[in-house]
Parts: sequence; structure tokens; C-alpha cells
Amino acid sequence: MPTIVQRATVSKAVSFEDTSIAFSSQSNKKLFKTYWLFALMNRGWLVNLGTFFIKLALNLKLPVKKLIKSTIFEQFCGGETIRDCEKTIQKLHDGHVGTILDYSVEGEGSETSYDETVLEILRTIERASESNDIPFCVFKVTGIASTELLEKVQAGDTLTDAEQEAYERVQQRVDALCRRASERSIRIFIDAEESWIQDTIDALAYTMMDRYNRQQCIVYNTYQLYRSDSLGNLKKSVQTARNKGYLLGAKLVRGAYLEKERIRAYEGEYLDPIHHTKAETDRDFNEAVDFCMANRDIVSICLGTHNEYSCQYCISHMQELRLAPNDPHIWFAQLLGMSDNISYNLANAGYNVAKYVPYGPVEAVMPYLFRRAAENKSIAGQSSREYLLVKKELQRRKNCQNK
Repeated sequence: MPTIVQRATVSKAVSFEDTSIAFSSQSNKKLFKTYWLFALMNRGWLVNLGTFFIKLALNLKLPVKKLIKSTIFEQFCGGETIRDCEKTIQKLHDGHVGTILDYSVEGEGSETSYDETVLEILRTIERASESNDIPFCVFKVTGIASTELLEKVQAGDTLTDAEQEAYERVQQRVDALCRRASERSIRIFIDAEESWIQDTIDALAYTMMDRYNRQQCIVYNTYQLYRSDSLGNLKKSVQTARNKGYLLGAKLVRGAYLEKERIRAYEGEYLDPIHHTKAETDRDFNEAVDFCMANRDIVSICLGTHNEYSCQYCISHMQELRLAPNDPHIWFAQLLGMSDNISYNLANAGYNVAKYVPYGPVEAVMPYLFRRAAENKSIAGQSSREYLLVKKELQRRKNCQNK
């Protein structure tokens, strides 16, 4: 299985404050641009206003694509096509960071669009099989299936003949992706989504693991630890994998749909599935790391997090267990354009790291970009943290020039 070749095989201290490593791949010009962008994103009201006007401009078909492409798109996306992403792939490779090509086009609700998305994800698998630069591929089930259909399956409602046929096509699409990943020995993430369709996604993921994770860990399911039931679900899934004799891949994240989950729970008058406090989420995330480490004979994990403490927590646990930093069963992942202080400093110390690199036509990936803007605004201190780190590096470079 292709892996990123790491330089270190023994643990060494990792500091997420070392901006010289974090931004070594960025020129002064690029760093100034990043500084300006996060300075703007650090102002919540401006993010809201900008999002509103961009949506309005796109709806009115005003010529704003060039502006978007040279700012927020450039920061958080690799390009509009796989070929466009090659420079980003190489730049990450130079920093010993892998790439996760993420086709971030939202499903358009037609069978044709779902099939086209499958073909594009298959292309990412083929590209990943050509070199060691791309250790994982990824897809969202809602990119290849109707959300309404997935919800109906989860609710246990009786499907019409047409719906049953449509769901069989969904199963075939998921299988086609995981089968090709298995044939090419490429790991593949199945992303987590909203709670009202997650059980359906879980069932698909475990079927694929049972089918393709017999010899090596190919298929990874995603566990959103901000849900109060996720840790329990993870433990049950590991026990099931052990009983059935397959390997389990677990991508651990905190969660991405908090506001939607809370609103829907309130409106539907059911128990909110999300933890009441961030401390509870952090506790479950760290316990999930402990549990996976304790079951590492059959579990491979990827920590999809921008949380510095969680990364240090995992590092400490690896050191206690005398695991090499480049242990092939333990990975860290962050989004392109964010938390370079984590990604590059981990990679520099020899740990397995990859960046999600979203790509697709500018107009089509705007929903993804709007979520990134909202995420930076909503995560406490995220934009401020990014902004201050870039500012620190600019000052460091200025001081070096003046010596």
C-alpha cells in the first residue's frame, strides 16, 4: 500500500509554535495574502456580509469568479481539476505531507450527477495509485445518493419499487469505489454526515469493511465524537469487526454539523444528539484515541483534527507505547489552508500527515467554502489562531532580514 516516506523513525518533541517550519513552503507574497485573508475572516460580521454578497453575486451571475478564485478558493482548494491540484500535491509532498483529493462538488440530485461523481472519485483513486503522494481517497455518500432516500432507509420506511432500485444503485456505487480502492491498495474514507442519515452510512461502511478489509485496512468509517453516542458506536463496531474477522478503519473527528443538528432536534422535539459541552466532546475524542490504540491489532486510525491538544495527546500515547512516529496504522489529517503549524511540524517530526485538498469548479465548491468560512468564524479562536501564527512568521522573517 502506498505510504508517505517519512524521514524519522524515532520520536522527537513537536512544537506547534514553530512557524518557520509551518510556513516554510510559503513565499513572503503568499504569506502576506494569507495574513490578509485571515485578518478579514477574523471579523465575524465581515464573514457574514461577504458570504451574503458572494451568494447574491453568484445568483445574479455577476463576474466574481476571478475574485473568488484568487482569494478564498486559492487558500482552501487545490484547483478545479485533479490536474490543477498537481502543484499543491507536489508542494505538500516537499513538506513530507500527503494529499487527500476531495472532490467537493455537492450532489445535484440526479442519477446522472451521482454517476458522474463516482467516475470522478474513481479518477482520484487512479491518481493515488500512481505515486506515494496520495495516501487516502475520500467520498461523501450524499455525493452519490439522495439524502431523502438515505433518510427514508434509516427511518425504516417502506420503499417503493423505484426507491428500492435507487438504493440498490447507491449500494453498487459505494461498492464500486471501495472495490477499486481495494484493487489499487488505496485507503478510502467514507465521510460522516448528519445524524438522520448516519446510520445508513454506517451500515454501508461496515458492509464494505467486511468485504474489503480482510487483508489490509482499506475502508475507513468516520466517527463524529461530538455526538453523545459515537464513542459507544465505535466500541461496538470494533467488537463486531473482531467477531467477524475484518480490520476496522476509524477516522476520528469532532463534528461538522452542530448548528443543523441542534436546530433539527429542537424543531423535531427529540433529544439533541450532540454533547452539551465541548469538554464532553474532547473527553470522548481522547477516549476514542485510547480505545483505538488499545485495539490497534485490528484498528487503524486517522485523527482528523485541528486541535493541538488532541494531536499532542496522541503523540504522547504513541511514545508511551513505544510506537514509531511513522507507524502505518496512525495518521493525522487537516484541511488545506488551515493549521499548517500542526501539519508541517508533525510531518517534520516524522509522523504520518495528510491534508484534505478539495477541488472542483469554483461555483460548485462554494457550499464547501462557505462552510470553511463559517467554521473559522464559529470555532473559538480559530481565525485568530491562524492570523496570529502568520503574523508571528512575518515578524520572524522581518527580524531575520534586519540582522
